[in-house]
Amino acid sequence: MSDFLSVITPNTNLSVSDFDGRGPGTSTNLATGDIRRRYNFGSRVSELAIPQDPFFRFVSKVAKKATDDPQFKFSEKRSSFHKRYAYVGALYDSGSAWDDDSDFGAAKSAGDAIGVRMITDYKYQGNIQNVYGQTGSEIKIGASGTLPKFFMPGQVVKIPTAASAGGAVTDYLLMRVNTVTEYSGNGSYNDATITATNNPDMVELQGTVVKAGSSGNSQYVSATASIDDAGTTVTPSDDVISSALEPMRCYVVGSAHQEGSGFPETWVDQPYSSNHGVTQIWKTSMAMTNTARATVLKFEPNEWARVWKEKLIEHKWDIETSLLFGSQYEDSTNAINYTQGAVDYITNYGNTFSLAIATKTQDDFLDDLSSYVDPRYNSSQATVFFCNTAVFNWLHKLSGYFSNNLEQSPNLRAEMSLSGKKKVFGVDISTITTVYGDMQIARNIHLDGTNVKMLGINMKNCSYRPLVGNGINRDTSVYVGVQTLENSGVDRRVDQILTEAGMEWSMPESHAIWT
Repeated sequence: MSDFLSVITPNTNLSVSDFDGRGPGTSTNLATGDIRRRYNFGSRVSELAIPQDPFFRFVSKVAKKATDDPQFKFSEKRSSFHKRYAYVGALYDSGSAWDDDSDFGAAKSAGDAIGVRMITDYKYQGNIQNVYGQTGSEIKIGASGTLPKFFMPGQVVKIPTAASAGGAVTDYLLMRVNTVTEYSGNGSYNDATITATNNPDMVELQGTVVKAGSSGNSQYVSATASIDDAGTTVTPSDDVISSALEPMRCYVVGSAHQEGSGFPETWVDQPYSSNHGVTQIWKTSMAMTNTARATVLKFEPNEWARVWKEKLIEHKWDIETSLLFGSQYEDSTNAINYTQGAVDYITNYGNTFSLAIATKTQDDFLDDLSSYVDPRYNSSQATVFFCNTAVFNWLHKLSGYFSNNLEQSPNLRAEMSLSGKKKVFGVDISTITTVYGDMQIARNIHLDGTNVKMLGINMKNCSYRPLVGNGINRDTSVYVGVQTLENSGVDRRVDQILTEAGMEWSMPESHAIWT
């Protein structure tokens, strides 16, 4: 590095030929002594001291996307094909009244008329869903904007059934939808217990039983999300999808139409939502008198070259800590922008789990993973796990114990095992195999001494966005000689490292934090 620095340090005693063969970026037409020239390092700065800043290294290599506006917008897209589910809010019982205690009043048989009111817990604008652990901002069932618009006449809907009111799932009932009536919280329900203040967004389905549950299991649904309790939380913030929510969810399972019938109705989802981010300006100065620059020292003769190297590493260190711990804020009074950091974003919007090393078991940790990577919830598999030193050791102890002490044969495997180590962009990565896929683990010393044990960051859903536009690149650059003897009258030289960039964070359900 010192050789490279000595090249770009202005020296009027050098000739053009001195730069030949010195490495990428040198040129035979380089004007020697041009100390005001701007040298654009770009992502090259992330090459320095790689083990110190693994997150910045990753985003600058795999997730860099320039922006031409310091206040940039972006879109998120969430598919709807796996979100055609709803909960039974009320059902039409045999006494011709709407009931919310899960009892049809009598067992149903194929061909019987059936009526249910359906309610759900995600926004149809953008298909925005609840996120595990976010109990302060959850989308409650029946909240405004949650109307399940995907129900249409001719569909077949699967409804879980039980042997007793509110009991566990023992079978299922199929109904063909004949009519669909939407109620967008407008107070027009027939149920006298519904008032204008608690009317949920709901659709009423009237149809015919196609397949009834087994004997005794077609009178009750497994659970109801009561319309009298519109706003009740039935979300991943409280419950694990596989064990708690699925037994209450009713899914569209196809359609059935008469021979010679016409084309059915259709529906159009709105999978997009938008968000925005801002860029932040980082500056690091390097200053030295010309007397000091000319002085040859004992261990590192060129003190200016040493300072350059240290300041570049310091600059990158500052960017790493900002991208981890910053919080998006636009200070209009002082015209200063602060970009969004990983910890603040995931804590407020992403999956949140606990990890007490003294008491956390492997089984507990696999439960966390089962919620985090459930394909009905988060189907993206591009996560890198950045953890502090204690958790890095803990994970290796868990996974390495079996390989080192219990492996009897190639056919005997543990649920978690250390399957390999490698370098990715110069960062040491450990691969730990679990029943939910491989975990890519990197130690990040910036998390030591904080309450953050581990971050699960999906690299597809975050971007490092340097400001580039009109021929000007504000990615990490060195501005040489911003103050010299000629332009200030002070006998010293000042160089400046400057970066203007921001972080884009999207799909909070694809990121996780363990504290």
